[in-house]
Amino acid sequence: WQMLCERKGAVLKVISLREDLSIDIEAFKGLLSEKTRLVSVAQVSNVLGIVNPVEEIIRLAHARGVAVCVDGAQSVPHLAVDVQEMDCDFLVMSAHKMYGPTGLGVLYGKKEWLDKLPPAEGGGEMIEHVSFEKTTYNVLPYKFEAGTPNYVGSYAFGKAIDYVQAIGLEEVAKYEHELAVYLEEQLVLLSNVRVYAAGQKKAGAVSFNVYREDGALIHPFDVGVLLDRQGVAVRTGHHCAEPLIDYLGVPGTVRASVGLYNTKEDVDVFVAALKKAIMMLG
Repeated sequence: WQMLCERKGAVLKVISLREDLSIDIEAFKGLLSEKTRLVSVAQVSNVLGIVNPVEEIIRLAHARGVAVCVDGAQSVPHLAVDVQEMDCDFLVMSAHKMYGPTGLGVLYGKKEWLDKLPPAEGGGEMIEHVSFEKTTYNVLPYKFEAGTPNYVGSYAFGKAIDYVQAIGLEEVAKYEHELAVYLEEQLVLLSNVRVYAAGQKKAGAVSFNVYREDGALIHPFDVGVLLDRQGVAVRTGHHCAEPLIDYLGVPGTVRASVGLYNTKEDVDVFVAALKKAIMMLG
């Protein structure tokens, strides 16, 4: 969005957070004006795992005639997402987060918007007629499919979607929610651990930091290394969300994620490894 602002001279405004790290809806209402052209919001925070109230955000934006783009990269693999019921104008997601290939994604858009948008790239298939003087563009979806597409990746992604749908996204969401709640419950019991946005509705991830008895933060990288040595994989750092990490006033967080392939036994192994790491670092 910053790159778009540089190209177009647009102004980027950021929705603030409440003390519990949820989106401040009242502050969001105050940001909407006659100049607002687009609202972009993540349905699930990739750092905190919080499920944001995108339906309410869409309703408020549409009341002002503003389009909404939902980042579904973290939500589509973990929740049953219905774009028609949600009524978003756009939704974007990644293939690899749904067990598909890397370097591939999906842009969903309402037809009325996609008809208005110019092609992103030029090449074969996206043209209707070409002359040296003028080019007209093909109908949807070809207008956005320049050149030879990554049909190998698309086919593989389709198989990944078939796999998840055969299990049932409602079942996946229910199972992963139970795991995430169990994971957070175990972490909250540890006096040295601070869980961010504890108690809030989450999907797929729990973010935390570890502190020494004197209150000093143990760097998340150190925690991650000791967990890795014990065969437990977590993510550490700013998770491509540096402004949020700055807002939290920490150098990064440790993020533990759960998927449909995990079990409560995995959580127990993780917690035991974390206790050992805390003892070593304390």
